[in-house]
Amino acid sequence: MKILKLSLGVLALGLFVWPLEFHSASVQNPTQPYVREITLAGSNTLQAAAVGVDALQSPEIDPAFDYADDGSGPITTLSGTVLSSVVVNRTIGRGSGAGTEMFSAEGARGSGTLLASFDGLTHRQQRLANNGNQFSLEPPDQGLCVGNGYVMEAVNDVLRVFDTSGNPQLGVVDLNTFYGYPAAINRTTGAYGPEITDPSCYYDIATQRWFLVVLTLDRVGTTSALAGTNHLDIAVSQTASPLGAFNIYRLPVQDDGTQGTPNHMCTGGPCLGDYPHLGADASGFYLTTNEFNFSAPGFRGSQIYAMSKRALAAGAASIGVTQFDTANYLLGGLPGHTVWPAVSPDVEEETDGGTEFFLSSVAVFSSTRADNRLRVWALRKTETLDDANPKVSLDSTFVNVNTYAVPPKADQKVGDIPLGDCINDTTTTITSLGTPFTGCWKALFAPPEPAHTEVESNHVDTNDSRMQQVIYADGLLYGALDTAVNIGGATKAGVAYFVILPRGNGHAPSVVRQGVLGLANNNLTYPAIGVNKEGRGLIAFTLLGADYFPSAAYVSFDVEQGTGPIQVAATGLGPEDGFTAYVAYVGKTRNRWGDYGAAVADGDDMWIASEYIGQTCSFTQYIAAPFGSCGGTRTTLGNWHTRISKVRP
Repeated sequence: MKILKLSLGVLALGLFVWPLEFHSASVQNPTQPYVREITLAGSNTLQAAAVGVDALQSPEIDPAFDYADDGSGPITTLSGTVLSSVVVNRTIGRGSGAGTEMFSAEGARGSGTLLASFDGLTHRQQRLANNGNQFSLEPPDQGLCVGNGYVMEAVNDVLRVFDTSGNPQLGVVDLNTFYGYPAAINRTTGAYGPEITDPSCYYDIATQRWFLVVLTLDRVGTTSALAGTNHLDIAVSQTASPLGAFNIYRLPVQDDGTQGTPNHMCTGGPCLGDYPHLGADASGFYLTTNEFNFSAPGFRGSQIYAMSKRALAAGAASIGVTQFDTANYLLGGLPGHTVWPAVSPDVEEETDGGTEFFLSSVAVFSSTRADNRLRVWALRKTETLDDANPKVSLDSTFVNVNTYAVPPKADQKVGDIPLGDCINDTTTTITSLGTPFTGCWKALFAPPEPAHTEVESNHVDTNDSRMQQVIYADGLLYGALDTAVNIGGATKAGVAYFVILPRGNGHAPSVVRQGVLGLANNNLTYPAIGVNKEGRGLIAFTLLGADYFPSAAYVSFDVEQGTGPIQVAATGLGPEDGFTAYVAYVGKTRNRWGDYGAAVADGDDMWIASEYIGQTCSFTQYIAAPFGSCGGTRTTLGNWHTRISKVRP
């Protein structure tokens, strides 16, 4: 999730809290869903363009975005111009909660067998894709789907297909080209294309189709300014192979009454359909967003979109979409926030009449940043989504769980930070960029000169305890989220997981199993839980702290036996050293990190993907030709990697 820029919210209880706007879009019947149609916009195939060359180009960072996420961060170009950015908030509030005691660590499960592990997409590949007509960006939100002998990974803002041995099946494909748009930035003409973010990916066994969803924000012409219109772009393969053609549908989500959307009266005009995620059951395909005001502070509530999965798979000319606004379904005075839809590893999984389940958390709404409730959502009668007039309905209830809390930022092991060193340097003679000059910072900035006070950041982003990936298997819901955990005398970022019986003979939802994972002196961040149809699987996450550079890790999991010991699939080689770590670029140390990982069942095996740091280099290596590439292992402004692993739990 890349961060757009909004003005600051109000200060309350020592926290920055964004005003909540829980008003109904429909006066006559607030719970009546909004129904419309979207049409087939065209088709495209995965086409990889030539790879660009190492070069710092202006603008290197998209000027529409403020990665500080609070309105304070300037975007400084190579020409020294400080550009004003549009700001859109991606979370409701600031601050962490008190840590909870770790009541589950290593359980009875074994460690599982690591069958394969290989690097997925990297910042270097992302920046140099499409002839280099891309921006430097952080973080790489993780989309992973597996099936029919293929592994497809999508991140901000590229994708790639591998076989199950990790061999690439084509080059790196930029998402702008795949969805039929101009390049993110044309380095020859300076024209901007639409901004794409937040990819999610799914292979559906029943229809044998690949689904890829992104959020796209339109520009004002070819300028960098954002127009306010935004849409979910849905790509559906025409065959069981991701290497063939995809049909593309566009679902407008600005909800200001334009382009067939309802009017939710967002302040300033359009709304933003942030943080989209997908789910599916036997009948339906589901998308959810967090709806904010686009150009003013304020969160409204999650949106839920339901449509026929079979119609999408068949490439129908038009698709009916039923939209539910959770601002009309207040419970305890709260709308939904990050209402994550479930997917199932079992093609036969179905409930009476069709029910799609969702999970969401509520700690982010609390002034203490902690809570002991999750919210279970049920979309009923989903089998009617194939009908001309679907009869789906939405309900939700709380389920009591052990307390979880918004985690603190994560620290990371000390290591080389050549980008930070370059910003600080005023004495080294640089010869790798042509005419020699003194002071490495001059390669990155024109006057005014930045302060040379950068340090390795111990403020790597963690999440805000929003729900992460949700699975429905054998009648149970599985979910995980980030939490604050007290361990080794300190409060660290950990993982809370939950197994919930969502319904049974008219009874309220109940907890079947729950626990908290942590590791002394370290942090576990951005979990993704995945299980097979027997309830065995993994919880994947990034591991970082005093003992680990950001690493890709996991635990095995079983609904009956709990979790196994922490296993490292790929050990991080150095600290995160991207541009969001430094005050000179974003106004503070932010260290944007991937906002979600992925875990996918493929028969008895599990595939997982997490962000990690797969390279390290010294300042001397960084300034050697080609400048900033460290021998082709990174780019000047970023060094993130992703890791894809296959594990038999």
